[in-house]
Amino acid sequence: MSEEANAKPDREADADGDLSPEERLKRQRDDLQLLNQVMRHDIRNDLQLVGAYAELLDDHVDEEGKEYLDVIKRNTESAVSLTTTVRDLAEVMLREDAEPSRVSLDRVLSQQVEEVRSAYSEAVFTVEGSFPEADVVGDEMLSSVFRNLLRNAVQHNDETPPKVTVSATVDEADGVAEVRIADNGPGIPEDQRDEIFGKGEKGLDSPGAGIGLYLVRSLVEIYGGDARIEDNEPKGAVFVVRLPLCDA
Repeated sequence: MSEEANAKPDREADADGDLSPEERLKRQRDDLQLLNQVMRHDIRNDLQLVGAYAELLDDHVDEEGKEYLDVIKRNTESAVSLTTTVRDLAEVMLREDAEPSRVSLDRVLSQQVEEVRSAYSEAVFTVEGSFPEADVVGDEMLSSVFRNLLRNAVQHNDETPPKVTVSATVDEADGVAEVRIADNGPGIPEDQRDEIFGKGEKGLDSPGAGIGLYLVRSLVEIYGGDARIEDNEPKGAVFVVRLPLCDA
């Protein structure tokens, strides 16, 4: 290899080293925006195309083939869902000191329950009572919090059918709204409940990348709230999200 070729990486390293912190941050943000664009368009479109062709194969495979085809469909849907989570996480990381504002809890929560219910026809979703007509601290990303928790309650559920119960209450005295998303799955051991919200934690041998729950906690903390996990009875887990109420 020539001396010129050997010197090239050094020159690039020097060039990076000459960048100011502001320039380096801008370059990182540009790279993240590019990655976000690729994830949102190229990869997502390819996955949706795979899913569409898998649907077309339904009438062209035997019983054994259907079993394998179902695996393809299930994993394609999971991967498409993951691109949505990665997109949302990138949006959070690309923010420039965006301040949360006022969001209708009833509207956002109802919309996400209906969307996830449509996506998982094999699951049973139950809404206890009615969602309170209250405004909470949040923004357009609040929908991602509930979408990830609702999908998580189905995707990591080993029961047939998966059952998810959603409820919400308001505590005017404490100035908070509490949303509870309960499932009948395997539950989460108490010693894993903190780490399961950690970045990259897969938890319970989950096939996912573990970023969905990390995104949930990150957003909830931005809004000044908190998220935790409790036991469900007789089995399963309850994800509890508490959000500050907006002043009237």
